[in-house]
Amino acid sequence: MSEAPIPTNLPEYSVSELSQALKRDIETKFSHVRVRGEISGFKRHSSGHLYLALKDAEAVIDAVCWRGTSGRIAVKPEDGMEVVCTGRLTTYPGRSKYQLIIESMELAGVGALLKLLEDRKQRLAAEGLFDEGRKQKLPFLPRVIGVVTSPTGAVIRDILHRLNDRFPTRVLLWPVAVQGEGAAVQIAAAIEGFNLLPEDGDIPRPDLLIVARGGGSLEDLMAFNEEIVVRAVASSAIPLISAVGHETDTTLIDYASDRRAPTPTAAAEIAVPVRLELLGAVAALGGRLTNGLARLFAERRVRLEGLARGLPDPHSILGQKAQLLDDRAERLDFAVKTRLEGLRARLNSQGAHLKHPRQQIGEARARLVTAAQILDSAFGHFVSLKRQRIGDTGGRLRAELLSRFLRHETQRFDGIRSRFDSLSPKKVLERGYALIHDAAGKIITAAKSLPPGTAFTVEFHDGEVAAVAGSGSGRSTQPKRVREKKPEQGTLL
Repeated sequence: MSEAPIPTNLPEYSVSELSQALKRDIETKFSHVRVRGEISGFKRHSSGHLYLALKDAEAVIDAVCWRGTSGRIAVKPEDGMEVVCTGRLTTYPGRSKYQLIIESMELAGVGALLKLLEDRKQRLAAEGLFDEGRKQKLPFLPRVIGVVTSPTGAVIRDILHRLNDRFPTRVLLWPVAVQGEGAAVQIAAAIEGFNLLPEDGDIPRPDLLIVARGGGSLEDLMAFNEEIVVRAVASSAIPLISAVGHETDTTLIDYASDRRAPTPTAAAEIAVPVRLELLGAVAALGGRLTNGLARLFAERRVRLEGLARGLPDPHSILGQKAQLLDDRAERLDFAVKTRLEGLRARLNSQGAHLKHPRQQIGEARARLVTAAQILDSAFGHFVSLKRQRIGDTGGRLRAELLSRFLRHETQRFDGIRSRFDSLSPKKVLERGYALIHDAAGKIITAAKSLPPGTAFTVEFHDGEVAAVAGSGSGRSTQPKRVREKKPEQGTLL
């Protein structure tokens, strides 16, 4: 006999109802919490969600950061990092567990921040981003200065005021957020944007960049310690001055920049010289140059006067040379006249011995006729010699060509004759065969063509034998005469 159930007033829940009730209760009471702990088991899923666990010495709680939130958190999670996460608690009924939905994350305490910065500094230094050899020289007098800072703070006013006092220069401001979420991305984008400006574009490309912000806590300056900003500063083709915080504040971009300024005001002083000091220096240099030139001219003048005292009077020298020139001119005129008279007399004397042109032409014509006759006779003799030589050469050439032709034709004929001999029936007869002829000389090729009593001739290679066909199968022949075959007469060719 079974026992009766004990009556109770407790409500009965299904598993799903109990899970949903717990979920509503936890999400209501813990809709906004801050949890401090050490990151463990960090994993970035391919979907972009972040999964991790926060632990301390006695407990562990799972946490998740959705993809839309993970891109906005300022801290890059790593195992072993102590952080403070802000978010809400919820449950996951499928596994009967609760977890923290992270909405923001920050490092816990200054010690953790310093350790993170030191590790990051060593890693970037190992890549060579802080090497002194890669730092650029600042321009002496930049035409345009680009400033990356907040447009509403006192930093930009201090920089503009200091530049106006020292040397008024054109300034381009790229406004950015200097702290909080997204500040590092804006600062890096501003540095890269200034570098991408064309040199001949509507917006002038700066000759110098200043990245600045006022003082603050270590957490406030974290944007200037982010790796994306440090790499943008190190890769800038434009020389860059970092001016973040006060003199005692140090950020990672101070190591990557080409020059560090203790304050934003000091950055303006480093960027440009003092205009009045430049004008004074130029004036001083101009005075020194003027005094130096005056001394140089005075020394040259004294030296020139000393050298001039050793020279004779130029008027006296010119007078002597003028008199000598007049004398040489008179002598030249007389010499020219005398020379012309001598040449005229010589021309007359030579002209008297010259023949008249007609006489010279007649003599030349006679010489030409005589030379033509001699040339005609020599040409005729030359032609007869050449004709005789050509005749002799032609005869020898014809004889040689005829001899070659005869030799060639003889060789060709002999070849044809040898081929004919090889095909001749007589060569076959020499091997023991014979030819049968009838009385008309027609060749008999079959026995039935010789009726009994028919006369025929048997031809051997050395002669012929006459015979008569007998009757029956035993035909017999009687030889009549043997005709010796006459030897063939050779050819002359």
